[in-house]
Amino acid sequence: MQHELIDVLIVEDENELAQLHAELISKHPRLRLVGIASSLADAQVQLERKQPQLMLLDNYLPDGKGITLISNPMLTRANCSVIFITAASDMDTCSQAIRNGAFDYILKPVSWKRLSQSLERFVQFAEQQRVWKIVDQQNVDSLYQLQAKNYRQDNGSKGIEENTLARVQTLFNEKAAHCFTVDEVVSETGLSKTTTRRYLEHCVEAGFLTVEMLYGKIGHPRRMYKRSAA
Repeated sequence: MQHELIDVLIVEDENELAQLHAELISKHPRLRLVGIASSLADAQVQLERKQPQLMLLDNYLPDGKGITLISNPMLTRANCSVIFITAASDMDTCSQAIRNGAFDYILKPVSWKRLSQSLERFVQFAEQQRVWKIVDQQNVDSLYQLQAKNYRQDNGSKGIEENTLARVQTLFNEKAAHCFTVDEVVSETGLSKTTTRRYLEHCVEAGFLTVEMLYGKIGHPRRMYKRSAA
């Protein structure tokens, strides 16, 4: 049986991060990217025009805060759920997002695995809502458990090829004190940017690398990768 695709809108003004999110969405057979908005105003236009079922929403945008969009009646009318992805670690912002029904709240720097798991849980959540027209208590409990599920601990090694991983790890072992950008790793290894991102995030999840954030203006951190201390 063919399932309907879930339309996803990315609201993120940091281009590198938006592309990382877009790549995750493109890899999921049930998700379809319908747009990337880099401002609050653009997000509102695309929300109305494209009617996505899910929005990955940043908080710090050039023309305002994404949290204001969560409480906007437009979001309710569009029947759109939100995964809130932000550097905002204050409890007021977190509480406001939860009160307004955010499906998930993910702090930057974003973990590739953490976001992947959140997207997978949303797909399951949407599918169960579609199938269960009438619910009993067990169904309701299952839906709530999906929204607050404990995250699986796995090695995150799916799609990771040993020789390519060794090439990335060798670079960081040889220059253990250096903080690399994605572009620098691309230049040093000759890998594509997409492949490089995937292997860097795998190394972070495995504890081989750490991520440091280089902050320019608010909301525009750059991810810097460094060899973890032995």
